[in-house]
Amino acid sequence: MQQDDETRTGPAGPVRRLTDPLLAGIYWSAVAIFMATIGALFLALFINVVLRYLFAEGIAWAYEIPSILFPWSVASAVVVATVLGRNIQIALLVLILPEPLRRAIGIAVYLAAAAIAVTVLVTATPTLRASQFMRLAETGIPQVWGMASLVYAFAAIAIVSLIETLRLVAGGSYLAAAREQSLS
Repeated sequence: MQQDDETRTGPAGPVRRLTDPLLAGIYWSAVAIFMATIGALFLALFINVVLRYLFAEGIAWAYEIPSILFPWSVASAVVVATVLGRNIQIALLVLILPEPLRRAIGIAVYLAAAAIAVTVLVTATPTLRASQFMRLAETGIPQVWGMASLVYAFAAIAIVSLIETLRLVAGGSYLAAAREQSLS
């Protein structure tokens, strides 16, 4: 999320200065979720392994922890990749285009990503509602807690995509970082 002075003072500078705190908040929330879920997963599984080897019996609920926490770790990692612009993309052909055309393609890509994310949120609603009534066997935790990671991830992707669209409309550069990396 580092930016040079040119990107903060260029045509999209004011928009970038206004949206940077929101993107930083999304980024750090995802990092915190990832660290917490991976840490909790490791701790629960490690304790369970130690108990199984020392006492030949583990804790049954430790097997259910991944079904709640693993989706959150994946969702948060996807959000981090989205904020950093490190999601899957093929930019080779776009990089050789002139900036106005590259910007138009970027706007189309980000709007499509936002539309897909919102569509996933809308179509997942029945599954989320149903998961409220499904409970894990040992802990009794509703499975909606794991499924809620979908809402977090796709809402964040939609917000980031709309912010990036706004930045491009304001005159920002699409794939500037990818272009710089490919030239170095």
